[in-house]
Amino acid sequence: MTQCSTPPLPFTNTRRREIHADFSGGDITSDAGTLVLREADHNLGLIAALDRVIPDPRHPGLIVHPQATLLAQRIFGIAAGYEDLNDHQRLRDDPLWQILTDHPGTDKHPQLASPPTLCRLENRISRRTTMNMAAVVVDTFIASFAVPPQHLMLDLDATDFEIHGHQERRFFHGYYDSYCFLPLYIFCGSQLLVAYLRPSDGDASLHVRAILRLLVARLRAAWPAVKITIRGDSGFCRWKLMHWCDRNDIRYFLGLKRNPVLERKAEVLSRMVEDYNRTDGRSYRTYEWCHYRAGTWDRERRVIIKAECLGGITPKSNPRFVVTNVPGDAQELYEQVYCGRGEMENRIKEQGQLFADRTSCRVFVANQFRVLLAAAAYVLVDHVRRVGLSGSELANAEVRTIRLRLFKIGAWVQKTVRRIVVKMSSSYVWQELYERVVERLTNWRVRGILSG
Repeated sequence: MTQCSTPPLPFTNTRRREIHADFSGGDITSDAGTLVLREADHNLGLIAALDRVIPDPRHPGLIVHPQATLLAQRIFGIAAGYEDLNDHQRLRDDPLWQILTDHPGTDKHPQLASPPTLCRLENRISRRTTMNMAAVVVDTFIASFAVPPQHLMLDLDATDFEIHGHQERRFFHGYYDSYCFLPLYIFCGSQLLVAYLRPSDGDASLHVRAILRLLVARLRAAWPAVKITIRGDSGFCRWKLMHWCDRNDIRYFLGLKRNPVLERKAEVLSRMVEDYNRTDGRSYRTYEWCHYRAGTWDRERRVIIKAECLGGITPKSNPRFVVTNVPGDAQELYEQVYCGRGEMENRIKEQGQLFADRTSCRVFVANQFRVLLAAAAYVLVDHVRRVGLSGSELANAEVRTIRLRLFKIGAWVQKTVRRIVVKMSSSYVWQELYERVVERLTNWRVRGILSG
């Protein structure tokens, strides 16, 4: 790393002593904790798998930065909180980052890739390549199980990525009151399976059936006996999707928008909870089944009615409806199964913490590539959380908390011919937790630790 003299920073004195601070410390990093991300990637083989499906048109004899190194530099950077390509102008000199990415540096080219080199990678990706990358994410999910699962609960949801430039396929969405994209995400628990960028000129169900068809086929090819259930809000309640689920032995729980017909079916229950509320002002709810067929549906289906009256100064009736093909107790299915999809909101929020919404490239496919890079970063961080942090105080921590407490460690880095020494800060607060994470990740397969 080039040693440069920098002007001192003008801090005030303390107890008659001057404070001298500058940026000439040399081979010191603030990201030593990201070594666990490298270990997580070694567990999963994610970056190597992505590298295999991305064509590299560069002349082999002229390559300074291998494609796998570029991917590692970008994915680890996103996980560590570096959202912009410009951040890599300084990170490329960091000795720890050169270690993280397995950079085969030479005396002539010791640095990592520059922002323009990383930008060229983003803009040479094709649509077919993004499809292959999406398949890698699913394959990584499958490989994380040492034992075939008996049941998978897949949560579907869409969100909005606001855009401010003149990107391809930009569209003004009236509900969000902005120009935006409308990506689709599918999770199984905390594990990500699908991150699919879409324009916002369609509704939330756009391409969902086609994606589920491919996803279910891949999951059943790996686990023929696995039972699959999907959950989603009313944006995904389309009769063609439900018809496909019925024909392919897929269970579903889908929110159903309120309408006059459904409100009439819930009228007796709603009046009952309102009467209860008037007696003591408390909130009440009750559940019941009904049969319902919308005008566009192919047939009648069973719907759970939740009649609720919320207490308070101004009581409020709040009926909700869920259509499902799963029999059972209405209250149990609603509260224990359908309501569990609320956790997906936290998973989508974490995509923002990994800058998936930085879709500022002009070309749409390049923006899809960025979404998949953020998805890959999430897969690694989630692996650290599920395997390394299980049972700890950070077992349910969000990405940004894990980043601040686990990745941001100051360290001195020394490289010799035979060794790389990373001397982490002795005053680091989470030393014991970090040691436990490293031990669990390095022994993951040996111990047979399974995904959640």
